[in-house]
Amino acid sequence: MNKKIIPRLSFWQIWNMNVGFFGIQYSFGLQQTAVNPLYSFLGAHADQLPILNLAGPVTGLLIQPLIGAISDKTWSVKWGRRKPFFLLGAVFCSLALFVFPFSSSIWMAVGLLWILDAANNTAMEPYRAFIGDKLPEEQQTYGFQMQSLFVGGGITLANLSLFIFQKYFGGTSESGGIPAWVYYSFFLGSFCSIASVAWSVYKTPEIPPTEEELTRLKAEKENDTFLTPFADIAEAIIRMPKILWQLALVYLFQWYALFCYWQFVTPMIRQTLYHVSESDEAKAKNILEISKAGSGNPADLEWARNILRLVETAVGQTGLMNGFYNFITMVSALLLIPLALKYSTKNVYAFCLLATGMSLLILPFIQNEYLILLPMVLFGIGWAAMMGLPYSMVSPSIPPHKRGVYMGVINMMIVIPMLIQTVSFGFIYNHFLDNNPVNAIILAGILFLLASCSVVLIKTRKMSEFSR
Repeated sequence: MNKKIIPRLSFWQIWNMNVGFFGIQYSFGLQQTAVNPLYSFLGAHADQLPILNLAGPVTGLLIQPLIGAISDKTWSVKWGRRKPFFLLGAVFCSLALFVFPFSSSIWMAVGLLWILDAANNTAMEPYRAFIGDKLPEEQQTYGFQMQSLFVGGGITLANLSLFIFQKYFGGTSESGGIPAWVYYSFFLGSFCSIASVAWSVYKTPEIPPTEEELTRLKAEKENDTFLTPFADIAEAIIRMPKILWQLALVYLFQWYALFCYWQFVTPMIRQTLYHVSESDEAKAKNILEISKAGSGNPADLEWARNILRLVETAVGQTGLMNGFYNFITMVSALLLIPLALKYSTKNVYAFCLLATGMSLLILPFIQNEYLILLPMVLFGIGWAAMMGLPYSMVSPSIPPHKRGVYMGVINMMIVIPMLIQTVSFGFIYNHFLDNNPVNAIILAGILFLLASCSVVLIKTRKMSEFSR
């Protein structure tokens, strides 16, 4: 039997293998911050936002486990196992980002979001399995937290690009449509997506399978059919380690809450910082539409322009806040590693979720555009933990030859709460939260507190110690 040797990697080798995560997360950052305001620019109402974001959970539910199952059984001497999927996803992601700001209607934007999400999921899923493939167990926490660093870096640039382009290259859209400065952020994302993934593909060789693994892959492929990946996913779920079921409860609260935050933080800011209601925005757009026919009161027209200027400022402020918390994520990602070693991954993860919940409970009561950045420090640390620590907690319990499919199953645990949120939260928002984005953010904070309590129930293996 040939035993696969997984060598320890240097800092820069781990850095290079994860650079592609930067471009993927830039795209994700635009989805967090720019897509919902873009829907608003095109005429969508706040209670429609959850259903308009259905692409994310549905594509994640289908694409990631399928790509994981397929990549587990893939090997190319030239391209490797995971890298072909990085490249394919990055190419389509780059194209979708370039076209996205040209959307002329809500439904065109929705269609492009489906393409963008499918491409992102195709590229992202193998990256999680890539860590387990390339790193020995004692370095995997380091590898997953390096991904958190690039999560922070990519989303930081995406959000700061919105803030900077809006502030310095902005200008109010007279028609209420998509402002020109939004285009610049999407064009930058299109470049980052393909360039960063190409760097990782070029710089990082994959570890070849052993002769035994190649024999097994060949035998499995002889019996494979179109339905085999679906059967592999079903089998993985049936045989899923107990720790993954425990993580699923945490993720139910955590990701439902995150989707609430991303969808309603801009409406909340528009209301709490700039005192503009959704009805004010709709009235302003109607006045501008009437003005195209050459009619309308000049005072009303000036009021409408000011309202839309404040709406755009709220988008820029969201970009600043999200960029700031992702900068904190980038800074704190690797700093969480020694804390996890000292106090256990589970305890650090639970504390970070608690801090995230507290930050959201505080957020709606701050009415200063600079002081509102302070809770984002806690949110950024929590985001760093969410993007890395759960994977290092469960990775030792995952069979190596099923790593891709199980990383896809973990993503199903992420997107199922998102799917539940998209189909349920519009009703909750209308009937229980008084159509108030402040209440949506407070509910998200409470859900994070429940997620923190759920982490305590997880039974984990003791983390192996390592040195850099």
